[in-house]
Amino acid sequence: METETKTSAAFRFLQKLPIRLTLDNNEKIKKRGKSKKTNKKLAERTHILECANNHSESEEEEEEEVLVEKKNVDIYGEVGNRAPNEFEKIDKLTTLSVYFAWFMLFVFAHIREYVTRFGFVKDLSSKENKKMKNFVPLFSDFEAFYQRNCYIKVRDVFERPICSVPGATVNLVDRVSHDGNWTYEYPGTKTNVINVGSYNYLGFAQSSGPCADASAKSIDEEGLSCCTTVHESGRSVSQAKLESLVAEFLGVEDAICFSMGFATNSMNAPCLVDKHSLIISDKYNHASLILGCRLSGASTKVFEHNDMDSLERILRDAIAYGNPKTHRPYKKILIIVEGIYSMEGSICNLPGIIALKKKYKAYLYLDEAHSIGAMGKTGKGVVEYWGCDPKDVDILMGTFTKSFGAAGGYIAGSKRTIDHLRVASPTGYYSSPMSPPIAQQIYTSMSIIMGKDGTNDGASRIERLARNSHYFRMKLKQNGFIVYGSNDSPVVPMLIYYPTMCGFYGREMLKKRIGCVVVSFPATHMTEGRVRFCISAAHTKEQLDYVLEAVDELGSISRSKFSKQSHVYKNAKIEW
Repeated sequence: METETKTSAAFRFLQKLPIRLTLDNNEKIKKRGKSKKTNKKLAERTHILECANNHSESEEEEEEEVLVEKKNVDIYGEVGNRAPNEFEKIDKLTTLSVYFAWFMLFVFAHIREYVTRFGFVKDLSSKENKKMKNFVPLFSDFEAFYQRNCYIKVRDVFERPICSVPGATVNLVDRVSHDGNWTYEYPGTKTNVINVGSYNYLGFAQSSGPCADASAKSIDEEGLSCCTTVHESGRSVSQAKLESLVAEFLGVEDAICFSMGFATNSMNAPCLVDKHSLIISDKYNHASLILGCRLSGASTKVFEHNDMDSLERILRDAIAYGNPKTHRPYKKILIIVEGIYSMEGSICNLPGIIALKKKYKAYLYLDEAHSIGAMGKTGKGVVEYWGCDPKDVDILMGTFTKSFGAAGGYIAGSKRTIDHLRVASPTGYYSSPMSPPIAQQIYTSMSIIMGKDGTNDGASRIERLARNSHYFRMKLKQNGFIVYGSNDSPVVPMLIYYPTMCGFYGREMLKKRIGCVVVSFPATHMTEGRVRFCISAAHTKEQLDYVLEAVDELGSISRSKFSKQSHVYKNAKIEW
């Protein structure tokens, strides 16, 4: 009887099984059919956001939108054929020689320390008072040592004061030092240089034009400052208008603006997570994001730069093992990435990150400081560049110091999130709202980008920036230099590796009337010193060619053409 019962039960189970499989297969077929229809719609339209919303619009409005999108061609080509991030590596022998250069630099630094200590050389550095030796030191020993003996020797290539608008060209205040860069004298002259060091991506850093005129007018109407905090007297009319425009521009429900870009990250990240949460941060995230992570009290784990395997491994382990401090599951997991990385020139793999975020039910914080305005066919950042839905990103952050020629930052997203930040953010209690003329500058420049001024100026600036960036990068590679990042990125890091090269390039480029940024340790890895060029829509082809010619000459003199891939670009026809 027992055998018959087991047999009949098994038979009933097998009878039900094909039905279940058939139902599952039918559901899969339906889903595939739906996905094919969706893909067909996406293929027909260049703007992915059309298929995400607005299903209730009339057919006439949809036809008008399609016509507008057809006219607005994507300057970067098809989404599936985006320029990859490139990180060409040097051989081990060159790496060892760079380490040896640092070793010799520190050897001579120690010799200089002993010579100074015994009074052979006058000590001009700031040091702890000997009477205070029992107190906690104000300076870190190594940092003070590095600053006294390494940084000070090339201080003249940093901190250069300017005395004009940082447009395609900029005026530098001339200065001279007679004591090894400890102090400077200013003769009262200035030097006009080609500016490839400022984040003036769209060329809105102007002292004349519609943005400047609108800002000047706002001073007459609203003054220079609100002279209070947001929670005491509120924000200006200009800032309120700007927040509405930012939300419209990004295609989200609401946005909030702040007077400082660095504080937008560092002060608001703690409002989103707590000690029961986990932050997963990219290896090369900005210092403001790192500070925000530390202030939040949340556990922080770092994944390899733009590495989806590394990110998924951390996500999987975090869910599987939970918080090791409490032995409980994390209440929230927040992934923090940037759109364009300012030192690497690389563009984040946003589609891959969104896919992992959805798969593991995490939240996503996207810092578009360098990409908003500068990327995407209409300047809406890497979200548009990759053809993603902005509603798939929980926190959209950006700054106004790069593409908009102003100051401050924003956070955009759902209305519920923004309402929470309006109440919880420390900036509402302890800092002033955005200055009215600055808010007006951003409002006007953003309106131009959106085409609300009735002209094609914004679209032409975006197209010119993309063209300039691609041309400059490809020419550097053709000349034999190692350039990091994507060919679509306006941030162009050219690797020179050796610490002594920073001083050489910084001074020699200035002699040729070119203002650029040189970067070394601790801002980068010890073996990855670089010259960072920031391309602007304001640059002409003649200016870019002049800079390329100067860089090529200095590269030949210093033997800093380290690329072994230049033959790939040798015969390439690079058009502007």
